[in-house]
Amino acid sequence: MKAFLWSLFEVVETIAIAVVAVVLVRAFIAQPFLVSGTSMEPNFKDGDYLLVDEIAYRLREPERGEVVVFKYPLDPRSYYIKRVIGLPGERVVINGQTVTVYAKDGTKQVLKEPYVAHMLNNDQSEFTVKPGEYFVMGDNRDFSYDSRRWGPLPANDMIGLVRFRLWPVDKAMAYGAYSYQ
Repeated sequence: MKAFLWSLFEVVETIAIAVVAVVLVRAFIAQPFLVSGTSMEPNFKDGDYLLVDEIAYRLREPERGEVVVFKYPLDPRSYYIKRVIGLPGERVVINGQTVTVYAKDGTKQVLKEPYVAHMLNNDQSEFTVKPGEYFVMGDNRDFSYDSRRWGPLPANDMIGLVRFRLWPVDKAMAYGAYSYQ
């Protein structure tokens, strides 16, 4: 009987440790995210299952080109996925299909965005990104509700950086920032 109780205790202890580990990882390190909608096509499609790194932005600032998951600023119960375009202190100018970023030091960068499949929308707009904010846009610009509509994203609304696509399995892969060089 003593051996049985000891074995039962070990099983319960193992399960408890596993549950605590999963909760801690999900709360502080990484969490899954299900893409809903078409705003990031062709790169991320409706139903894709992603792994979001929650630690990266505690250690460093987001970079242009990274794909991020965040709480929608006008309704924090909703989560969005978009690409970082403008950094704090920059000016983002959209002229038709061309996105130009002016850095704090005045240098100008016209973004080369091969991940944007097509864009029919002929936006003409300009945004100044304040300290503590980021300008984000979807890759499917014609069907993306993003910073062009509701303004720059407060940094504290960011959940994390998209690191991996887990599903569908045939498209599983790691992600990093897109380089504009």
